[in-house]
Amino acid sequence: MLKIFVGNLSPDTREAELRELFAQHGVVRSIKLAADIFTGKCRGIGFIEMEGHEARAAMAALNGKMFKGQAIKVNEERPRDKRFGRGRR
Repeated sequence: MLKIFVGNLSPDTREAELRELFAQHGVVRSIKLAADIFTGKCRGIGFIEMEGHEARAAMAALNGKMFKGQAIKVNEERPRDKRFGRGRR
């Protein structure tokens, strides 16, 4: 199972639309869109889980593709740096 990062999403993106887009390349196990707490609109990023070979096919096919008027960024999720946001000492 691979977790895919999707960036540069339109604020009006819905989970169902994203599921439909990625389902063309395999079974979507889960989707999580980051939503604004006050408006409920998409904050421009999301995470999708798919099986390895299907996820790689989706990343190759969809990275840079126009979706709802914006070129989306699609790649494998990388763990955050634990020091992210801290100043140097």
